[in-house]
Parts: sequence; structure tokens; C-alpha cells
Amino acid sequence: MKSTPLSNTNIKAVIFDLDDTLWPVAPVIVHAEIVLYAWLKEHAPKAVKKYTIEQLRDKRLALMGTDARFNYDLWALRHTSLREVFDEIGEPIGKADRAMQIFADARNQVTLYEDVLSGLPLIKQRVLMGSISNGFADLEAIGLDHHFHVSLAAHRFGCAKPDPRIFHAACEALECQPEQVLFVGDDLLLDVKAAQRVGMQGVWMKRREHAKDDALLYEVKPDAIVTNIHDLLPLIESS
Repeated sequence: MKSTPLSNTNIKAVIFDLDDTLWPVAPVIVHAEIVLYAWLKEHAPKAVKKYTIEQLRDKRLALMGTDARFNYDLWALRHTSLREVFDEIGEPIGKADRAMQIFADARNQVTLYEDVLSGLPLIKQRVLMGSISNGFADLEAIGLDHHFHVSLAAHRFGCAKPDPRIFHAACEALECQPEQVLFVGDDLLLDVKAAQRVGMQGVWMKRREHAKDDALLYEVKPDAIVTNIHDLLPLIESS
């Protein structure tokens, strides 16, 4: 896809979203929940007798409204939900720690989009790189951490996109002004619009073909639209 020239040509850093930008996340979560459920069947069978996977999801949704922290700390949400389940069935609630490790290990078994491994090094050769994610994927476990100078995860930072604080913190860590940063993400509201609000240039990573009308729907005007990481190179090289 041909990229539109950016309004600011002094780009010093690119910050990426992770889920659905560097890998598709839905199949990863489905797989991780199946892996966890199989573990529960062996190590906490009463939990499986009481809850289906769908009922465990419903339980988390109900729990989310009980604590503002759960809006940005999805790890804590799952962990608390599992602790409650174990308490209900008479299992040691400490088992939730091991259950979360099982889930997290599967959560990090991602399938990268085909342009990621070849594209990230090319970006890093030219500018600083960072990441901001509302999820709790572990870049070190995935094997991508060495590409990024700064990586912020909502559950550790204390707030999630679109909160401007997490964007500003990433800029400060990279020692860049917001206008010197491209933020690249798949979500028009949480990524593109939120980044633009703090002064960054928001680049829409349009992985899904059926997403073509979303920008009009949400009244968001990305500074650029790309379909893979290599499309970012002309934007950076023109700066």
C-alpha cells in the first residue's frame, strides 16, 4: 500500500501496539483458554464440573465491574477469578498462581504476521522502537523483546490505552517529543485516535480487509494507513 506523506517529517521513534498488530490475538486466547481448561480438568476437576469455558468467561465479565483495576489489569482479572473458583470448590487458592502460569505460557505462543520478523529489524535500524499493549503478552517469552528500546504493558504500568499517561510515559522513556513519534496499531480508537490526542502521528495497521470502512464509522482520520511493517519504511525514510 502506498503511504501518504506525513505532516511531521522529523520522526525519531515508532511505537507499536502488539495484539492484532504484530500477531492475531483471538486464536491465541482461545487456545490458551483450552490449554488452561485441560489443566483444570486434571488438577482441579471440580472446577470443570462447575464451570464451562464460556461460564468462566462470564464470571470474569461479571467480576470486571467490581474493581476499576480490572479495566487495565487483565492478568489480575483472570487471577482473581481463578482464586474465587478454587475457593468455591475447596481447592487451595494458591493454585491460581500455577493456573495463571499455564495460561500465560499458552498466551505467549503467538503466530506472528509474516512481515514481523523481517520488518522490525529494518525499523530498528532507522529509529528507536517501543511498544504499548493493553494485554499481558510477554515479549521476552515470544522472542521479540530485543527489538524494542521500551515496552509498556497496561497491567504493570497502571493504566491502559487510551489513557494519555501511558503514551506520554513511552515518549519520555524514548526521550522523544510526541510529535516525533509514530504510533502504529490496529485499533482506530485505542491506538490511532488516542495517539493523535497526545500529539503523536497515528498510523493504522489495517490487517483486516473488512476493516476498510471502520475509519469512517469511528470518524478517525489516520495520519497514514499501512497493511504491513514494510509499508512504514517510506514514512520513516522521508523524515
